Amino acid sequence: MSPEQPLDAPVTLEREPQLHKYFKAAIKTHANDLHLKVGQPPKLRLQGELKNTTGEILSAARMEELVFEILSPVQKESFLRQGTLDFAHEVGREHRFRVNVFRQRGVISLAARRVNAQVPSFESLHLPPILATIAQSRQGFVLVVGPTGCGKTTTIASMIDFIARTRSCHIMTIEDPIEYLYHDAKAIVSQREIGIDVANFEEALVYLMRQDPDVVFVGEMRDPGTVTAGMRAAETGHLVLGTMHSANASQAVHRLLDLFPVNERELARQALAISVRAVISQVLLPSIRPEVDRLPAVEVLLANPAVRKLISEGREADLPTVIRGAQREGMLDLTDNLVKMAQDGWIDPKDAYKYAPNTDELKMALKGIRTTTEGIL
Repeated sequence: MSPEQPLDAPVTLEREPQLHKYFKAAIKTHANDLHLKVGQPPKLRLQGELKNTTGEILSAARMEELVFEILSPVQKESFLRQGTLDFAHEVGREHRFRVNVFRQRGVISLAARRVNAQVPSFESLHLPPILATIAQSRQGFVLVVGPTGCGKTTTIASMIDFIARTRSCHIMTIEDPIEYLYHDAKAIVSQREIGIDVANFEEALVYLMRQDPDVVFVGEMRDPGTVTAGMRAAETGHLVLGTMHSANASQAVHRLLDLFPVNERELARQALAISVRAVISQVLLPSIRPEVDRLPAVEVLLANPAVRKLISEGREADLPTVIRGAQREGMLDLTDNLVKMAQDGWIDPKDAYKYAPNTDELKMALKGIRTTTEGIL
């Protein structure tokens, strides 16, 4: 390594890393994820299900050999010290993976998510047009929520790419690790990776406003400091995007506020009621059409006066009813979305029941019966 090369720069090898044969298998089969575990053959996630490959049964020594070959000295040191490591890895110039290496039962395991080289459009992802409207907002706090593996990062990437192509502004992302690479277009895009460009989220947020951003993406909202910084930026005229693990909009509000100590929660609630612009929740379902692998079922909450009032008063449990009554404003109800996808022949109704927030409500909706929205406010 030359003196000018950063310690955490990617490793340069004379030959291709052995691990690439597994990454290439994921690319060839269009798998979403690759899992490597000691005592098991490599596994690929296809259409939501883990499938065995015909690869070797991996030993502890073999796992170390495969993983350590692609880690820089600093990455290896960090992994050995902390027992886990997140990083992005490129296979050629066209394919990227988000990789997590971790120890379990004293041995190394690896989970890698395949990331598209090109940022997909709303249309190619079958996302609703209202997301373009949300992305055109000049300020506000936007959360994209859902379970692990539901496509939150890809949805955010589509929004950022849309903004970059349509608005003259400065987009700043703080990521751990960087997954999609954005290209300057009408906007300029600055991407900071934790551990490489900046030590941690807290330090990145301290200097954020000095970098003159118009749009900010702050990865996962995982602690009070990150949430507070996001809401403060939204209140001062910035569009702030973030993700969170949550089943729906009402649960997202509840979980976000639970990050705060009890004595700070009410202040955070009022700040959220003022700053929130939208909450987008989604799940991925297998498609029954051969040309599409999986499809997102989406719920969209837009912050109108009724929504802000409910959040301010601690009545987030009533938000689903408001969504159902405000679909003319662009809000989308998850149950209605599942019904439409089933009726249009995109998904199997049996899968719709698996992902429905309320199966009885879905059964009624498929029969054309919905509950009333009167009297909520």
